[in-house]
Amino acid sequence: QVQLVESGGGLVQAGGSLRLSCTASGRTFIGYAMGWFRQAPGKEREFVAAITWNGGGTIYADSVKGRFTISRDNSENTVYLQMNSLKPEDTAVYYCARDRTPTILHKTAGDYDYWGQGTQVTVSS
Repeated sequence: QVQLVESGGGLVQAGGSLRLSCTASGRTFIGYAMGWFRQAPGKEREFVAAITWNGGGTIYADSVKGRFTISRDNSENTVYLQMNSLKPEDTAVYYCARDRTPTILHKTAGDYDYWGQGTQVTVSS
């Protein structure tokens, strides 16, 4: 059973920063691309960022490009999302997810097979 556990969410003022972490269990992390998604109240879950299994490739949603950075440490089975210059519209529950492939970066939730429980990020204006 794959388990993904997110942490690092919280309340921050606009313009501030947060770093989210997602730690995976066992050997279910290395060899797979990973992604971050978010879901705001009343909205559909949307793609934020993704990274290949070795960190060599990344993609971002246009809304976060230049402000967010995804990275991973395979020795720690952890993927990170560094979020800078946060805006109130970034408020959402953030989820990490494991892609079904190692090197193809997907923006669609259906291409991910395991999900964490989510961590709340609230940005006040």
